[in-house]
Amino acid sequence: MSLRKLDFLNRDQLTRIHRLGSVRNANRILKEMSPYLTGFREESFSTIYFLNKEGREYVNTDKVRRKNKFVNHYLYRNDFYIYMGCPHDWENEIKVSDGTFTIVPDSYFKKESKYHFLEVDSTQKMSVNKKKIEQYKGLMRNGELAKHLGYFPKLIWLTTTELRRKQLTLLCKGLPYRVYTMNDIK
Repeated sequence: MSLRKLDFLNRDQLTRIHRLGSVRNANRILKEMSPYLTGFREESFSTIYFLNKEGREYVNTDKVRRKNKFVNHYLYRNDFYIYMGCPHDWENEIKVSDGTFTIVPDSYFKKESKYHFLEVDSTQKMSVNKKKIEQYKGLMRNGELAKHLGYFPKLIWLTTTELRRKQLTLLCKGLPYRVYTMNDIK
């Protein structure tokens, strides 16, 4: 079910989410589940898994995942999911709109009774991030979301370098936000 929710997971993430213990035990369990999974190796990550046809049927989902260039993006997002304690109210790529401004955050989740938006910045151009941030600022200015929730959700960025953290920090001025790097959450 965690692969249904999170799309791609590596062995270490599966071990942490499901408390599988040793690498040997995790490998044994993953081998038992192999009729439902497809795995591949990518860069420095351990084997990355996703549901194959039998796995999708078993967990009753139609969402087909295949190896693509965005896999690391999913894995970074999932690292943050684990870092936040696996929030129950975690939704990936949910459209949020007030009629004028629309965003599709990488994740939308509730932690400590408040909603948060998560954006993962790994390889995209800062100009794309700037446009996203302008959409968030527009949503906040219009006030519809804040009126509905009683507050405007905090925008959380997960990025890869200190330079990108500084750039995102400058762009997010005026929003409730926090910028993490991968080193912060490991």
